Amino acid sequence: MRSLTNIYVFTCAFIFTLWNNIQPTVEDEFIANYSSSLLTNVPKNVPVHTQVLDLSHNRISALNISEFFYLSDLQVLNLSHNLIRMLDLRDFIFNENLEYLDLSHNNISEVCCLTLAYLRHLDLSFNMFTALPICQEFGNMFRLEYLGLSAMMIRRSDFRYIKHLQLHTVFLTLENFSLYDPQSLTVLNTRNLHITFAANQNFSFPLLYDGMSTSENLKVVNLRYTLSYKDFPSPPLTLLKKIKTTALMLDAVDLQWAIILQIFLFIRVSPVQRLTVRNLTFWGPLEELTEYAFQPLLSSVEQFISLDGSMKALTLEHVRNKIYYFDQEILYRQFSEMNIASLTIYDAYMPHMLCPNRTSSFQYLNFSHNALTDELFKNCGTLMDLKLLILQKNKFESLPKVSFMTSRMKSLKYLDMSNNLLRHDGADVQCQWAESLSELDLASNQLGDAVFECLPVNVKKLSLQNNQISNVPRGVAELKSLEELNLASNRLADLPGCSGFTLLQFLNVEMNSILTPSADFFQSCPRVRELQAGHNPFKCSCELQDFVRLERGKLSGWPAAYVCEYPEGLRGTELKDFHLSPLACNTTLLLVTALLLTLVLVAVVAFLCIYLDVPWYVRMTWQWTQTKRRAWHDAPGEQGTALRFHAFISYSERDSLWVKNELIPNLEKGEGCVELCQHERNFIPGKSIVENIINCIEKSYKSIFVLSPNFVQSEWCHYELYFAHHKLFSENSNSLILILLEPIPPYIIPARYHKLKALMAKRTYLEWPKERSKRALFWANLRAAISINLPISSEANE
Repeated sequence: MRSLTNIYVFTCAFIFTLWNNIQPTVEDEFIANYSSSLLTNVPKNVPVHTQVLDLSHNRISALNISEFFYLSDLQVLNLSHNLIRMLDLRDFIFNENLEYLDLSHNNISEVCCLTLAYLRHLDLSFNMFTALPICQEFGNMFRLEYLGLSAMMIRRSDFRYIKHLQLHTVFLTLENFSLYDPQSLTVLNTRNLHITFAANQNFSFPLLYDGMSTSENLKVVNLRYTLSYKDFPSPPLTLLKKIKTTALMLDAVDLQWAIILQIFLFIRVSPVQRLTVRNLTFWGPLEELTEYAFQPLLSSVEQFISLDGSMKALTLEHVRNKIYYFDQEILYRQFSEMNIASLTIYDAYMPHMLCPNRTSSFQYLNFSHNALTDELFKNCGTLMDLKLLILQKNKFESLPKVSFMTSRMKSLKYLDMSNNLLRHDGADVQCQWAESLSELDLASNQLGDAVFECLPVNVKKLSLQNNQISNVPRGVAELKSLEELNLASNRLADLPGCSGFTLLQFLNVEMNSILTPSADFFQSCPRVRELQAGHNPFKCSCELQDFVRLERGKLSGWPAAYVCEYPEGLRGTELKDFHLSPLACNTTLLLVTALLLTLVLVAVVAFLCIYLDVPWYVRMTWQWTQTKRRAWHDAPGEQGTALRFHAFISYSERDSLWVKNELIPNLEKGEGCVELCQHERNFIPGKSIVENIINCIEKSYKSIFVLSPNFVQSEWCHYELYFAHHKLFSENSNSLILILLEPIPPYIIPARYHKLKALMAKRTYLEWPKERSKRALFWANLRAAISINLPISSEANE
C-alpha cells in the first residue's frame, strides 16, 4: 500500500513539474519561451500576439501548419536542437512577418520549399542533408542576409539559385564530407563565410583556397591533415589575384609544421591582412625541412615578387606541439623575422623569443600566458618601432631587468607585465626604462614599497593593483606626468599623498586596510577628480564623516562600496546612513561648550554660596569641630558634657531690657528652681566668644531664642542659633524653644537665615502677649517646656 502511495505522489509531482516547465516564460506579452521544456509537439496555448517564440532544446519531431497559422505577428522562431526530420516551409505560409527562422541542430534531410519573402535569417546548419538544400524559391528571398546550410557534398551548381543575392553571412557545416567541385564557393556573393568541416576527416584544402576568393572575412574550423606534407596539395598561386579575403581565421588546426609553413607563405603573399589561428597543434619534423620541400611554391612566388605582402597582424592562440625534441631557434627565428606590424602568440608554453636580426616592423607584440623569463629581448636594439608590449602571465622575476629590456625600445608607450613574479628589493639597483613609456601595468606581482624607486619617470597611467605595497614613500618617486594610479588590493593603511604625483587625477585604493582616510588628502592632491576607495574596513568616526561629507562627489562607487566595518555595532552600515552630531565631532566646540558649562556651574555655585552664606556655615562648622576636639583633649576620660543649666538664652542686645526685666526674673525667682545661662554672667573670660557659646549650649538642657527684628540683625544671635540647631540634629534632642517677642516680616529675614525660616515654619513657638492677662499662661507654658531635674555637679555643690 505504501509503495502505491509513493508512486502516486511521485506521479503527481512529475506531472506538476512538467506542467510548470511547459508554461512559457513570458518576459513581456510578445515573447514566449518554451526552451528546454521536454516538448514533443508545438504547444497549442501559444499567445496569439507572440512575436518571438523559442522552442529550442526540446524533442519536437514534426511540424504542422495548424500550429503556426494563427500566429500572424510572429517574427522570430527558434526550433534549433530538436528532432525534426522533414521541413516544409509551407507550414509558415501565414506567418508573413517571419524574419528569423532557426532550424539548426536537427535531423532534417528533406525540404519542401516556399518563398518566405520577409525572411532575413535562415539557419539549416548541422542537419543531415546530402546535398545543399538550396531551392529555386530561395532566389526570391531578396531580404535574406544570413544563410546557414549543411551538406555532405558541394557541387558547382548548388549555388546557382542564390548567386545573385547580396548575403552578409553564409555558414556551411560539412559533416561526413565526400565531394567538392573546385571553385564552387566562388559563385557565392557574401561578405562573411564560415565553414565548419568534419572533425575526423582530412580537410579539403580547395575549400580554403576557394573560400578566400569568395568573402572578405573567412573562418574555417577543423583543419586536419594526417598524410605526409610531401603529399599536401600546394596552394595554386594563380588564385592570388582573385583572393578577396582580408581577415582569415583558422580554428582547431592540427597539421604538420611543413604544411603550416606552406599555408603561411601562401597567405603571406595574398591580400590577407589579419590571420588568426586558434587551437593550433603542430607536429612533424622541423630540422628536415629544406628548400626542396617548398621548391614548387617558391618558384611560383618569384612570379609575384612584385606583390608586396599585405599581412599586418598574425595571432596564434592556444598553441600545442607534439614535437618534443627540436631546435627551438628555428621556430623562434621564423616568427621574429616576420615583417608584420602585430604578432600575438598566446598560451603556447613558449619559453623564449629571439630578438630580430634587423630593425623590425613590429608595433604590437602580445606574448601573454607563456613561460618567458627575464632573458627575453636582452640587449635587443632592433625593436625601435614597437609601441605596445604585452607580457602578462609569464615568469618574469626582476623589475630592473624588465626596465633594461625596454630601454632601447624608443617608441614603446604601453607595457603590460601583470600576473608575473616580479620583485624589487631596492638594493641600490638602478632602473632604466624607455623614456617614451607612458602606460605601465604591474598588477598581480610581488612588489613592495621599493617599487616606487624603479618606475618610468614619464609614465601617465600606472597599475600596481594586487601587490604587497603598505606605504607610498614620500620624496622617492617623482612621477610628474602621472595621471592615473591604481593601488587596489594592497596593504595601504592610509591614502597616499601627491607630493610626487602633482598631476594625479584618478586614484584607486579599493580593498586595502584603510580605516580613516586622511582629511587633508584632497588638499595635497587638488587635481584628483575621482577617488575609488570602496571596500575598505572603514572605522566610522567623526574624521571619516567629515571626509565623506566634503568630498562625496569625487568618490567612485558611492554609496554601495562604502560600508562601516568598525565599531562592531555599526558593521554593515553604509556611510551615507552614518551620522554624528556636530557637537560630538567638533573638538573646539566641545571644549568651548564644556568650558561654558563649567563656568555656568561655578557661577551658580558661587551665587548659591553667597546667597546662602555657605562660607559662614563652613567656618562655623570648622569652629564647632575644633572646639569639640579641644574639649575632648582637655577631658579625655569624660564621655560627655554634664548639664548645668536649664536653658541658654540667646537674644539681641537691643532686647536685653525685656530679658533682664521680664524673662530672667520670672523664670529664676518664680516657683521651681530654673537656672539660666546668660552670656553676661556665664561666659568664661579668656575663651573666644564662639567657644563660650558652644560650651553654654552644650551645658544647657534647652536653648531659648528671643526672636524679633533685632534678633535677625544680630550676627552673634545667628551663631548661637546655628550651634543650637547643630546640637538639635547631632543629639536628636528637642532642645530649642522659640519666643516671638515681636512679629518678624519675612522679607527682612536674610537669605542665609534659611534655618530660622525653616524653624519658624515647622516648629511651634511662644508668642509674647501684649495683654497682661495672658502673660501668666505664657510663663506657665515656658516653665513647662524647660522643666527638668538637673544632676548636681561638683560646681553646684561649691
